[in-house]
Amino acid sequence: MLLVLDGNSLLHRAYHAGAFEGMTAPDGSPIWALRGLIGYLARAAAHVQPDAVMVGFDCPVSSARRTQFPGYKAHRPDKPDDLTAQLAAAPALLTEAGVCTVVPPAYEADDVLASGAALARAAGWESVLMTSDRDAFALIDETTSVLRVRNGGFDEAVLIDAAALPALYGVLPSQYQDFAALRGDPSDNLPGVRRFGATTAKKLLTAFGTVEAAWESSPEDLRAAVGDQATTNFTAPAAREIINRNRSLMAMRHDLTLPALTGARLPLDYLTMRQALRARGINLGPSLWALVGSAPPPPAAAGEPPPDEMPELRPWVFRSGMTARRDPTPGQLALF
Repeated sequence: MLLVLDGNSLLHRAYHAGAFEGMTAPDGSPIWALRGLIGYLARAAAHVQPDAVMVGFDCPVSSARRTQFPGYKAHRPDKPDDLTAQLAAAPALLTEAGVCTVVPPAYEADDVLASGAALARAAGWESVLMTSDRDAFALIDETTSVLRVRNGGFDEAVLIDAAALPALYGVLPSQYQDFAALRGDPSDNLPGVRRFGATTAKKLLTAFGTVEAAWESSPEDLRAAVGDQATTNFTAPAAREIINRNRSLMAMRHDLTLPALTGARLPLDYLTMRQALRARGINLGPSLWALVGSAPPPPAAAGEPPPDEMPELRPWVFRSGMTARRDPTPGQLALF
């Protein structure tokens, strides 16, 4: 199994989760998001037990998608300096620690997830893609699952496979890109078709299977599926342009040149990893066990602190609003 992490997505999560602590290195540089990213990697490895790990980052210099559509992510405010500094430092830190790290020219961490899944599939492996973004749901298949980190951090993470996605969103993985293109993605400054939120998009795809099939259907069938207003908006010429643009920009590259799986194999060298982390003021030990091939640390005795600086693993439950049930949906894995 290959575990692939979306470095940008998870470092952003760790930045906001740890900002109140503001942990810094001895030289005063911010490190809390870096430490959090390593924590995500260590805890995911402990639960998933992969044979290899890879971390992808967005190219900081150029963007093929922004070249195609200048408005792509253009609405986002400038990042805080302490976040920018940690994003810039993360690839080098992971590389120094021995973690296979990819920063693809002109492309993004999402493309590393897609290409990593393709690489694993071609080798007869399975893959788990760890991210906080929903875009990766389009990559789910019989060999590829998504470990999504939500609000609340790793303790609220959920592993979603091909059986779970329909239970959560009402669409198949093969339909997810059409679902997202119809709905749009405000976080990337990609508006969807007017009147098409998640519910209406699901209704259309349930009725017709694909956007193309819906375009070829009769107005009567469309109105029966999604109503008059949604039908009017969906059949307008502008809707086709919006959907095609969104699908093009949301499509992830499956053919990036990545290191061979042999170069991403675990275990990593413990001393190399610990030395690289300590050079940045990050002191982790037993929590790295799954990455370095050690035995898991014993639980702390009653009244004693945990054996490492990483937070204790707590029972995983659904967040309210995700589902009314307390148990995982079919195909979904409670992480602990």
